[in-house]
Amino acid sequence: MPTKKSKVYFTDFHTPYGGPSMLKKLHNLLIKAGMDKIDFKNKFVAIKMHFGEPGNVSYLRPNYAKVVVDFVKERGGKPFLTDCNTLYVGRRKEALEHLSAAYENGFSPFSTGCHIIIADGLRGLDEAYVPVPNGEYVKEAKIGRALMDADIVISLTHFKGHEMAGFGGAIKNIGMGGGSRAGKMEQHNDGKPKVNKAACIGCGSCVRICAHGGPTVTDKKASIDPQKCVGCGRCIGACPEDAIYTDYKTTVKKLNCKDGRICLGHCP
Repeated sequence: MPTKKSKVYFTDFHTPYGGPSMLKKLHNLLIKAGMDKIDFKNKFVAIKMHFGEPGNVSYLRPNYAKVVVDFVKERGGKPFLTDCNTLYVGRRKEALEHLSAAYENGFSPFSTGCHIIIADGLRGLDEAYVPVPNGEYVKEAKIGRALMDADIVISLTHFKGHEMAGFGGAIKNIGMGGGSRAGKMEQHNDGKPKVNKAACIGCGSCVRICAHGGPTVTDKKASIDPQKCVGCGRCIGACPEDAIYTDYKTTVKKLNCKDGRICLGHCP
């Protein structure tokens, strides 16, 4: 049976003198989308968003989050902002640094009106296992526990690009962003990296960064054991010569299928 198409509402960025601000426009969009019909009373409401890496400007500003927080609180809900830890090494790979990064980018209880909870816990291991009926690539979604413990999840999503997912939106924000570190690894692990021998200088950066013993260097050339590789991609970022790459042709479809199915894992 064909699925019913969602209604999509747009607003522009024009804020003429005396007209509605961007924050008011966001509030109006929440009403137009029917969110005022949701029963928020005494319910935990997870507002899933991306707090941004320090130094990065590609994230929604805290005042947008506050509009949604206030909207929920006015209707008796208990909102919190949340995201899961990243698979890659950065300032959001574990909860304490993740919180510090969020605070540096302006997200705090004082600026947004609610607390931040990192959904998959201190080390990214606090996850809920959710069966995915008829899942072709994912039989059980690994989702940050705080997201699953919430009564309601709101996806507050910014538009971004992704090398394998294309343009990321609500599905990526929930499907990939809502996955625990193990859940993210499961999505990416079909993309086993390969080495361009001609470009490799045998520096060993890939060996040092790998936690699983996948890369080795022999005769000043690296190679990666696909049986040990988990597909996290850390070696790709560590290589100074861009000699390590992923065969995207064989991995893009599976990653996007997994992303979508894990997103459905958040739904009843």
